[in-house]
Parts: sequence; C-alpha cells; structure tokens
Amino acid sequence: MLPETTLEAAAALLAALEARGLTLATAESCTGGLIAAALTAIPGSSAVVTRGFVTYSNEAKRDMLGVPWGVIEGYGAVSEAVARRMAEGALRASGADVAVSCTGIAGPGGATPGKPVGLVYVGAARRGAATRVERWVFPGDRTAVRAATVARALGLAGEVA
Repeated sequence: MLPETTLEAAAALLAALEARGLTLATAESCTGGLIAAALTAIPGSSAVVTRGFVTYSNEAKRDMLGVPWGVIEGYGAVSEAVARRMAEGALRASGADVAVSCTGIAGPGGATPGKPVGLVYVGAARRGAATRVERWVFPGDRTAVRAATVARALGLAGEVA
C-alpha cells in the first residue's frame, strides 16, 4: 500500500500535468513500477500517463530505453549517466512530454565501494528542456528507500513540467 501523502503528491502532479496538456512516462529500476502504481492509483490518470517501463535489468535498460552498454558498463547501472539516459529514452520510446526515471540500490544487499544501500539517482526529462538528475542516499530499509524514491520522483517530475 502506498502512503496517503504519496497518493496526494501523485494526484497533484497529474492535475498539474493535465492542466498544462502534458503527458508522462515512467522508467523505473529500483522501484519496480511503484511510481507508475502511485500515478495510476488516481482515477483519471490515463489522461496523463502514457506508459511505464520497468527496466530492472541492464538488458531491459538497453532494449527498452536505448541506454548504451558503454554507459552501463562505464558508470554502472546506478549512476547519474544511466538515470539521465533512462529518462531521455522513456521520452523517445513513449512519445510523452515528460518522463521520470530512477535507478538505485534499495538493499539490503547490492552495495559496493562508493555506492551504499540507499543510493538512488532520480531523473526527469521534458521535451525541449535540459534533463535533470538528482543523487540521493535515502535512509532506512528497502521499503523506506523505495518509498522515498517514489516521493522524490513525483516531486522532480513536477519541477521539470
């Protein structure tokens, strides 16, 4: 179940995008579709949400979003470069006006030197504008990291719209 505050944020984002005549796509790794779930929990979301990509594997990032292997291998799947290309790839693949992406380490395993549990990159792209990517290290367990990622992704999507 998603927290009420997350659903409120999703509803506010959808209303803002619809008022501007904009559509939205999601490209998710560490959240596994939770951003899209939050958005589509809101009645009428189909007026804004075009599609969601759950790209948990590196192959999915490449095949569905066009993230180059060289970027994944060079920077790692959890990186600013991959989050940027995920958002931009979602724009291309969906035809949406705005796309939001995330890639991270929700835990409890998966940490590497320099990449702790809780490290997440959230990206947002809008046609005709510069793509934004933020780096976060969210505290807590897997559930908390994923919930914080969803909340920030909704916020960043609203900021670029």
